[in-house]
Amino acid sequence: MNREIVRTALFVPATRPERFAKALASGAERVIIDLEDAVEEALKDQARANLERFLEQTPPVQVLVRVNAPEHAGHQADLQVCQRYPGVIGILLPKAETVEQIRIVHATGKPVWPIIESARGLAALPQLASAQGVERLSFGSLDLALDLNLRDGSEAAAQVLGQARYAVLLHSRVAQLAPPLDGVFAAIADSEGLRRHIGFARDMGFGGALCIHPAQVALIHQAFMPDAAELQWAQRVVAQAEDGAGVFTLDGQMIDAPVILRARALLHRASR
Repeated sequence: MNREIVRTALFVPATRPERFAKALASGAERVIIDLEDAVEEALKDQARANLERFLEQTPPVQVLVRVNAPEHAGHQADLQVCQRYPGVIGILLPKAETVEQIRIVHATGKPVWPIIESARGLAALPQLASAQGVERLSFGSLDLALDLNLRDGSEAAAQVLGQARYAVLLHSRVAQLAPPLDGVFAAIADSEGLRRHIGFARDMGFGGALCIHPAQVALIHQAFMPDAAELQWAQRVVAQAEDGAGVFTLDGQMIDAPVILRARALLHRASR
């Protein structure tokens, strides 16, 4: 199972094929061609045709696809397209709520990224995270807030969503999945708000975030990088550890195996 850290996964609407190449050139570590929320109902068939044409014409490409939710009439047709093309390297499953839904998606032979964005999905997290074929979880904060009737922007909503994020992190770790992705930050022009949002997700332990505009990619990557003080500390720890010191003191702090592992993880993140 792939446990690679993905910092950015950029959505691009399947109704805008002229944007596919731009998304792939954005620097995002994954590009998600979206057949679901970004596509109005009357254009679902056209969007699927755009995806298929793109995959046929650019066989070296590698993309993820967010298919329509399991109850949608186009769900099976979306899966059939994904199954036919090796360029689809994973499928985002919105409104993931049952192991059976995941089983049907994984029957395509593709890794599954369930999006946890409903009360039922949150309640079923232990089973969903451990289902065969799941590579990593994603968190859909906007849809979950709607499903739980949370007041947008309130402290109460933030507390509930924080607990939901904790559950996604916990069950990702228990199931030994790749680090999960936090949900989108919808205010595209609010760079400072995005920095705070991503910093919070980073500090919680998320590996990255879903994003909706190429302008968000570089900022998210930067936010997931260690700062200069963290990097210097990690270099000093690893240098002493490589000299053979298993347990030692640095700046008055005891350094043992877990701390050394944290320092190595910071250096690995910086190398990206």
